[in-house]
Amino acid sequence: MTQIFPKWMNMIPKIIIVGIMFIVLILSLVIWYFFSPWHTDVGYMPTQPIPYSHKLHAGDLNIDCRYCHFNVERSAMAGVPPTQICMNCHETILSDSKDLKYLMESWNNNIPIEWIKVHKLPDYAYFDHSVHVKAGVGCYSCHGRVDQMEEVRQVKPLSMGWCLDCHRSANKEIRPLNSITNMQWQPSIEWNEIAEQKAKLMTPPVESCSGCHR
Repeated sequence: MTQIFPKWMNMIPKIIIVGIMFIVLILSLVIWYFFSPWHTDVGYMPTQPIPYSHKLHAGDLNIDCRYCHFNVERSAMAGVPPTQICMNCHETILSDSKDLKYLMESWNNNIPIEWIKVHKLPDYAYFDHSVHVKAGVGCYSCHGRVDQMEEVRQVKPLSMGWCLDCHRSANKEIRPLNSITNMQWQPSIEWNEIAEQKAKLMTPPVESCSGCHR
């Protein structure tokens, strides 16, 4: 009896299955990369209402981070500087600069500066700056070399996996408390040994769901 379909057509179901598996694999890789916080969030750099240079203030002038972010050691929120903090210097320094027009309007009209938040966490995630700072985690660990940034940008994904990686190897991130805001600090061999011991003695960083999702 003459065959209606050639034998090679028997391969069509297998080709379709392999094709579907290939497409699923490609889609998984695309989603894993392009929808990852490393791709969607890292590099976020909004334009602020005032052209404030962290490189100038925190880098060249060596102003301590805590001067502007004054709540970082005692509150969950680090805090953004109110107009008064800026005017402590700029009431007499460059007060006529056109770049500070918005600042002067804020000061004269008693209107808060509308800074745009750079490092954002979802509402269902709880993070306490003071706990991390008191444990010896430096600003650099989460925010990178801010002292070299003209405009602050996000350099870490701030994802759950990234946080857990840090909690599971806390000794790599803790530093002396007097170097919390020192962006140039580098651990010595001696400090690595001390940090190893401190990590063993300190309360283990939380890894349970309830620690961050409250």
